[in-house]
Amino acid sequence: MSNNCVAIYEDHQHAEHAVKELQKAGFDMKKLSIVGHDYHSEEHIVGYYNTGDRVRYWGKLGAFWGGIWGMLFGSAALAIPGVGPIVVGGALVTTLVGALEGAALGGGLSALGAGLVSLGVPKDSTLKYETAVKASNFVLIVHGTKEEAERASEVLGTTQAIDIDMNT
Repeated sequence: MSNNCVAIYEDHQHAEHAVKELQKAGFDMKKLSIVGHDYHSEEHIVGYYNTGDRVRYWGKLGAFWGGIWGMLFGSAALAIPGVGPIVVGGALVTTLVGALEGAALGGGLSALGAGLVSLGVPKDSTLKYETAVKASNFVLIVHGTKEEAERASEVLGTTQAIDIDMNT
């Protein structure tokens, strides 16, 4: 089981600040994942593509996601049954793709829930994070050793997180 620290942020500005604080504290950006609701409407055409090392995303939060994806490992814009359209960055991308392909689904979990569980988030906490994403909040996950998760909790405690959970 992986150790992790999960924080919920009200908006993309606070989530971005938290990622930057973790980066300043020397965290390995490959050990971070972030997920948020994909905002789009008929007035804002949304697109996403990856060419080599450059990722482009159009939409209301295009600049935010483009900046976050530049720091994290992996990116995706997905439609998750039961959750809706989401945008994801970090290691969670791989686990979500596996869950969507049916490899990790089971136990009544959505693909997002299965992806979170595969990162070490307790199964009984996944509904809380899915609900946060549905409510247009951003969920930031730092996964690694117990010490890394504890240190992440300390750093994130200085940011304006709505909630912070430790899973060690």
